[in-house]
Amino acid sequence: MAFSQNSLVRSIAAVGGFTMVSRVTGFIRDVLIAKFLGAGMLADAFFVAFKLPNLFRSLFAEGAFNVAFVPLFSEMLETRNREKALKFAEEAFSCLFYVVLLFTALMEIFMPFVVIVQAPGFIKDPAKTEAAVLMSRITFPYLLLVSLNSLQSGMLNSVGKFAAAALTPTLLNLTMIAALFAFTPLFGGNCAYALSLGVTVAGVLQLLWLIWHTRRAGLPLGLMSLKAVVKNKSEEVSLLMKRILPGVFGSGIYQINLFLDTLFVSFLSTGAVSWLYYANRLYQLPVGIIGAAIGTVLLPVLSRQLKSNDEAAARESMNRALETALLLSLPAAAGLIALNVPVIAVLFERGAFSTDAAVKTGLALSAYAVGLPAYILTKALAPAFYARGDTATPVRIAAAALVSYIVLCLLLLPVMSYLGIALATGIVAWLNVFQYLFLIKKRGLHKTDAKFRRRALSILISSLAMGGLVRFAYAQTLLFFPLWPHEEGMRRYLLLGGLIGAGAAVFGMLVLVTGGVKLQEIKSLLARRRG
Repeated sequence: MAFSQNSLVRSIAAVGGFTMVSRVTGFIRDVLIAKFLGAGMLADAFFVAFKLPNLFRSLFAEGAFNVAFVPLFSEMLETRNREKALKFAEEAFSCLFYVVLLFTALMEIFMPFVVIVQAPGFIKDPAKTEAAVLMSRITFPYLLLVSLNSLQSGMLNSVGKFAAAALTPTLLNLTMIAALFAFTPLFGGNCAYALSLGVTVAGVLQLLWLIWHTRRAGLPLGLMSLKAVVKNKSEEVSLLMKRILPGVFGSGIYQINLFLDTLFVSFLSTGAVSWLYYANRLYQLPVGIIGAAIGTVLLPVLSRQLKSNDEAAARESMNRALETALLLSLPAAAGLIALNVPVIAVLFERGAFSTDAAVKTGLALSAYAVGLPAYILTKALAPAFYARGDTATPVRIAAAALVSYIVLCLLLLPVMSYLGIALATGIVAWLNVFQYLFLIKKRGLHKTDAKFRRRALSILISSLAMGGLVRFAYAQTLLFFPLWPHEEGMRRYLLLGGLIGAGAAVFGMLVLVTGGVKLQEIKSLLARRRG
């Protein structure tokens, strides 16, 4: 399948745009959570309960499962007929259902033990432990629902229909917002339990949404009986299972890091889990919009190009994806570091979320942001292996990164407290990138072109200059209004908006002047979009 530079960038932009809708609603959700829950005991318990199904979701569904399933499904669509591809998808869907159903049932039974493993520091507070266990039992069925949703999303992405899957997280955010108001009275005014129920209800709505869209796209799925799945397992499903096992670890390194974040920070003071959660949520805005869009678009495109032996098109797709990753992630990281505390304060500081929590969360944000470009680059580099059916190499990369992360946490935690965990995450993201680059070059899987190298340097210089100028401008505003990020009223919104706008204008001007982006290409993309 031929995919021009403009086609790839437009697809990434489209998915990024749809994802942005979900991220905006996610921020509204988090602002409300911060207002009603703050960063106390119930907030810490809820965030542990919310992380548990999402941890396994990233390992077994959107991470490991998708990177194994999408190339196989794309290949069958390319080389065989649609009917065989659908039969394979139905088998995979049924296998996934029964495996995750059993896993979910076991987790529900052993949830007290699971929570202690996830957050051993909670043992010293029985009330927090009890709350975390109950909320985790309410949220955990979401894993089964979102796993089935992930397979359907992969099918839609494989046929070039990205909108429905990209908008699916919006349903989670809107349902959780509604749950805050609709379900809280059912729990005697306890909004933490209302949010937990909202998570599982959202999974049901997401499943119905994607069933409707897959049927509309001519990709209907049925559920086979357990006996039929065991008796009639095809060679393709056997291959899928083999590829998933290493992929569980390889694609889930980031979520494993988050699991260890919670484990380590559970021993610290009350509120530390929440500070890292809110910082990570803001850090996830560019990660989710840019990284998810690049990974979603590039994997099926690259899989088809390599299957068609079109190496030149595959190189072009990789170079433009890497270029787009840098263009969007480097200035985002520079901006988050420069405006760490004011961004957190303006977004979250209200109600139960205090000034002290805003400052501590802002510091965590800057530490996370160090690794932002690296994490997004990984989303563009990993498909070089996954598109070739190689899930073993990311396992080795992940193993080295995980060991490095544990060592860094043990070294930094006593010195920097919770900030050490966030900084270790950022450093490990760069170690991941260096490993990918080394192995890609060693195996001759990809070669960057002169255009990428020239533009990468321009983007780096422009981002650093913009970040420095914005930080200087922020310092000047404090001379006139020393506490403006923490004040109520419109002034803090106007000042933050002005600083962000100025930073965007400076970066745009610098990247155009230094050749990181050509004005003619922007005009061409806009003209094609209008067309």
